Amino acid sequence: MWQSPHDVVLISDPRVTSIPVQECGESLADVRGRLRVDTRLADDAGAYAHLRSGLLQRLEHAERLLPDGYHLLIVEGYRPIATQRRIFDGYRATLLGLSPAESYVAASRYVSPVEVAPHTAGAAVDLTLCAPDGAEYDMGTQVNDNPEESDGACYTAAPAISDDARAHRKLLAAALEPAGLVNYPTEWWHWSYGDRYWAMVTSSEHALYGPVEYNPLSE
Repeated sequence: MWQSPHDVVLISDPRVTSIPVQECGESLADVRGRLRVDTRLADDAGAYAHLRSGLLQRLEHAERLLPDGYHLLIVEGYRPIATQRRIFDGYRATLLGLSPAESYVAASRYVSPVEVAPHTAGAAVDLTLCAPDGAEYDMGTQVNDNPEESDGACYTAAPAISDDARAHRKLLAAALEPAGLVNYPTEWWHWSYGDRYWAMVTSSEHALYGPVEYNPLSE
């Protein structure tokens, strides 16, 4: 069912930010060589292609649930804290005419505040669907189109998208949800496991993953 922007629980909501984290200590694992990975947001250190090992295992399970002709395409996983802060502050600065409190909440529709961001924990993945030759399927918007650019079509249940795009979003959910992931409703491409938003959606008492540092020399 379509959720209007006013119905969605945003990641900045106290119902999310108040959830404690009990760090389980899982390491970051390299997605490359295990799933298809796109390089549009690649960084020199390769941080973008890493996820917590438990999340990666669930994505591999989701990949096996997809019908023939469809594959997951990973666009971005782990994101360093400095990068997260830059993206959040940059987008927030474009939201004119709002008070500081209002711009903080409005920005969280599209970018998580640093203090609760699942990407910095290796707990979130931005992804889409592709064909065996790598061609991306129509999902209604591009990955990372914000609410202003897409006129709200980035919302997972947005009504103003094509039937093909809607079917592809449902297909993506049909693979990821049984694998234990949850979607952030303002971004059809953003799915997570083990973070505070996941804990809120699944009524878990605590999150499993907190912010983690990526060290390429440890691999």
